[in-house]
Amino acid sequence: MYYHASSVCGIKVLEPRVSNHNAPLIYFSEKRENVLVYLSNAVEKYCRETGFSHSGKWHKWATYGFGKDNILTIDEYYPDAIEETYKGVSGYIYYTKTVIKNEDSILIPHAVTSSVPTPVTGSEYIEDAYKEILKAEAAGLIKLRRYEDLSDNMHSWIKTTIINEYKEAENEPDYRYFLKAKFSFLTKE
Repeated sequence: MYYHASSVCGIKVLEPRVSNHNAPLIYFSEKRENVLVYLSNAVEKYCRETGFSHSGKWHKWATYGFGKDNILTIDEYYPDAIEETYKGVSGYIYYTKTVIKNEDSILIPHAVTSSVPTPVTGSEYIEDAYKEILKAEAAGLIKLRRYEDLSDNMHSWIKTTIINEYKEAENEPDYRYFLKAKFSFLTKE
């Protein structure tokens, strides 16, 4: 099976959309648990909840990666980030049995892309993404690294990275608004 997450209900055919790779693609994972992170975007969620007016594309926020074991690992860049991002967020996991895969590799474990509209085989409603992420963690399918458990080196790396991200986001008011709210050190810079 191939899985794809969306907040949109009732999709019958998944359509390619322009995303991070600047080409119209549909992103799939061969692992259901790996698409849970796509049910919410911390930047968009925070801006909407606080009434920040924005038009256009929302900045994508992703603080996850894969270890040597190719298991999805979500890092908290600020305290309670995982719960804040996913708790109470609902959505859908769509799945299909076959995908016409692109030949280009995107270098994400267990992920494939397609540039061809893909009929949906079925879907699953996720009532609360945070609860599903915790279930996947308990089952050993994903790892969560809480902010308070990160090393001093990682905290330092996060600070440097966020400062650089803020500087480079001159034309992304949604992202800057989010970063300033979540990282108090930006107001001191």
